[in-house]
Amino acid sequence: MLNKIDLWLMNHQPNPQLKGIKRFGVEFWFFGLKEARACLFAGVFFIAMFLMPKNGIAGIPRYDLLLIFALAVQYLMFHFKLETLDEIKSITLFHLVGFALELFKTSSSIQSWAYPDFAYTKIFGVPLFTGFMYAAVGSYIIQAWRLFGLQIRSHPPYVLSTLTAVLIYLNFFTHHYIGDYRWYLAAFALGLYARTAVYFTPYDKPRRMPLLLSFMLIGFFIWLAENLGTLIGIWRYPNQIGAWSLVHVSKWSAWALLVVMTFTIVANLKHIKQTIQVSRD
Repeated sequence: MLNKIDLWLMNHQPNPQLKGIKRFGVEFWFFGLKEARACLFAGVFFIAMFLMPKNGIAGIPRYDLLLIFALAVQYLMFHFKLETLDEIKSITLFHLVGFALELFKTSSSIQSWAYPDFAYTKIFGVPLFTGFMYAAVGSYIIQAWRLFGLQIRSHPPYVLSTLTAVLIYLNFFTHHYIGDYRWYLAAFALGLYARTAVYFTPYDKPRRMPLLLSFMLIGFFIWLAENLGTLIGIWRYPNQIGAWSLVHVSKWSAWALLVVMTFTIVANLKHIKQTIQVSRD
């Protein structure tokens, strides 16, 4: 069923008669539909987090139920060929990378945030389902790449983009000891991707957007989701223990940088590399 919907979303013959406000409306509508479809895993996973009772179901803690749910959804997406084996491998990498970060950030010496509820599937205080929150971002980018027929122009050399992604990830750890170099890395990424553009097709005509803008927009929506996640008590920052408060806006920049890292991993998939034109100068 979903495969048929995907074909309907992606296959549209050029329609030169569609102009003005009518074209805008049609393209905006299909843009929204494709975004919703690309968010399939992220969306259903977040809805599950929102609807899952705090005390779990039938004696099973909610963190454990979320892990079971995430694994089931990933299995179904692979079974129905909504994700390839290479994409599953990448999503697994996102899970491991994210879970390692969670282990460090929630450790007794750092305590950036915490998962207060009991679970059988906790390792050093971190529920196993948490890696899927990072995998959801990777899944979204992979699905959006296919649905929008993304083409990247003037991409920086892979050596530089990979180095940037590695340094961004390391800074999440090292800034607790040697200072936060987030803004230096952001400035470097700004220069690195300044000329890079992404071409996407909402309906029948490719549209252009600066890649940096897409990083910021995705980071913003993740920040909004993070606020909802803390509001329902899935995890808590130290300043939210007594009463909930808005997640600091600086987290937006952290998420945007994490999107840069995620994009770099996705861009190294074999079938996606064919859609990327690396700058020669």
